Amino acid sequence: MARLAAMLDLDPGRLTARLVLERPDPVGDGQGGAEIGFVELARVWALIEPLRFAEEERAAGVAASVTHHVTLRARADLAPGQRFRKGMRLFVIAALCDPDETGRYALARCREDVG
Repeated sequence: MARLAAMLDLDPGRLTARLVLERPDPVGDGQGGAEIGFVELARVWALIEPLRFAEEERAAGVAASVTHHVTLRARADLAPGQRFRKGMRLFVIAALCDPDETGRYALARCREDVG
């Protein structure tokens, strides 16, 4: 509930991170299959807020991920599975919501793999 109250009073000047919004785009691999590439949709201003850090063991060792909330102005073309890019950092969109149901902002829950 505190998060919702903060959204109602969001100062657009806090959207200071410049991100590239990308959508998945299947690309043929030349053998009848496809690899997933990404295509730039737009450049947006956003607020990135880290939420949680997690580690897990994988075959190549320990992998870590950070969950973030990314707040930006609402867009009709946002969807889970897309991602935001900031330099070499990638934020994969897991879920979206309109936090105050006014259509002004979108709140994306994203995962960033960090190693």
